[in-house]
Amino acid sequence: MKVWLPTILRGLLLLVLVAFLVTPASFEPLLRPLVQPNAPAIYNQGSLLDLTLLHLRTVFIATLVATVIAVLLAILVTRPFGAEFLQLSRSLVNIGQTFPPVAVLALAVPAVGFGEKPTLIALFLYGLLPIFENTLTGLTNLPRSVMEAARGAGMTDFQRLLQIELPLSLPVIVAGIRLSVVISLSTATIGSTVAAKTLGEVIIAGLQSNNLAFILQGGLIVGALAVLIYDGLSAAEAMLTRRAGST
Repeated sequence: MKVWLPTILRGLLLLVLVAFLVTPASFEPLLRPLVQPNAPAIYNQGSLLDLTLLHLRTVFIATLVATVIAVLLAILVTRPFGAEFLQLSRSLVNIGQTFPPVAVLALAVPAVGFGEKPTLIALFLYGLLPIFENTLTGLTNLPRSVMEAARGAGMTDFQRLLQIELPLSLPVIVAGIRLSVVISLSTATIGSTVAAKTLGEVIIAGLQSNNLAFILQGGLIVGALAVLIYDGLSAAEAMLTRRAGST
């Protein structure tokens, strides 16, 4: 029972989240005590389901682009011809961590305008570092015996990269992606300050109207998504680790 308990709890969390997004009005009695008389207990300025899907889309696009760029950079600096660019690459991927997301948004808005674009830029820059560092760690800590066996078998550098290095490094890369996604899920909420359609709209509406129920809804949805996606990627990482260990 103890083994299955976490899985059961995650399943319940997923069911509650889906139920709330599809039929939020059914949860109104639970949230009514948190609001003032005559104030709405359920966010009524848009669809929570639509905002959640748009929030996830923004995070997915930013993470996908960050993954491609970070992995390619890590591959470049782990090749003999690209080793000299390691420090430069580290400096580039650290830009997002150096500037707060709010500052990136402020700088991006004059260049690309309001909406989703400045949010994507901020999330992309913020998500580069964990993916790059994990990919770098995975590619530089491969078993020496495996690499020597691949060279002895006559595999080219490109073949070793595709068939040996990346598959063995994949669990570590996924761990970096997992961290990047969780960071982006929470950071994306500030995108609503520049008119991006995210769950930050719900939180901002709650702050403006002093509606605790709105704030709680936005925060709990983001938190539930972070937990479920983190667990899902953790399971994928564990599966990839077992597969890499059996090869």
